[in-house]
Amino acid sequence: MHKLLWICGAVLFAASCNEGATGKSEPVKKDTATGNVAALSEAEAKDGWVSLFDGTTTRGWHKYGGAPVGAAWKAVNGALHLDASEKENWQIKNGGDIVSDGEYENFHLKLEWKIDTCGNSGMMFYVHEDTAMYKYPWETGPEMQVLDNKCHPDARIIKHRAGDLYDLISSAKETVKPALEWNQAEIKCVNGKLEFFLNSEPVVTTTLWDDNWKKMVAASKFVKWPGFGTYKKGHIALQDHGNNVWYRNLRIKKL
Repeated sequence: MHKLLWICGAVLFAASCNEGATGKSEPVKKDTATGNVAALSEAEAKDGWVSLFDGTTTRGWHKYGGAPVGAAWKAVNGALHLDASEKENWQIKNGGDIVSDGEYENFHLKLEWKIDTCGNSGMMFYVHEDTAMYKYPWETGPEMQVLDNKCHPDARIIKHRAGDLYDLISSAKETVKPALEWNQAEIKCVNGKLEFFLNSEPVVTTTLWDDNWKKMVAASKFVKWPGFGTYKKGHIALQDHGNNVWYRNLRIKKL
């Protein structure tokens, strides 16, 4: 009898400790070290953050061009994984680039990514989805590079390394982690002021759409596509570059 009362009291004490000073229990966040999705906290949701990935489905995304997300993009252990086990030309069978259902103007995007050994991928923004004019998202949307800097051939090319504004601006410092380790990335753009962060360090800052931007684009590979970097609102895209890649904890805030 006394033992039962002691157990019940201990349970009640533990529950009250979990409630905190406000008397309300805080939303539980799953441990990101295990690969599980971390839920938005009550404070984040109140501040305007929205999850772009629920950890279990591909809801909220579609293949560039409008088709449903292909079977090679899988929600596994709280991560959105592009399974590269079956190639199709330089991309993946039933893969392809995927884009957010929503479009964004001024925004702050946060996510985590990891890339396979010698792998390549990327995150694009301001993607204009018009396949009659543009075959791929990167023909309109600037990209934060996702890369294994140790052994992918692109790592030998300036402005093509992880964290770079692809083919336009090199990272101010190299903060990327080795292949198959999670990296924290942020892309923030407000009225043309663009900022990249990789593992909490600022790595790229520039201004979109001004004369200097136009000169940079004219000196890059994107000069072939006159629509590149001109749109001020568009989709977020995750690239199929033919390699295994994982994304998780994708969240965005309109600014």
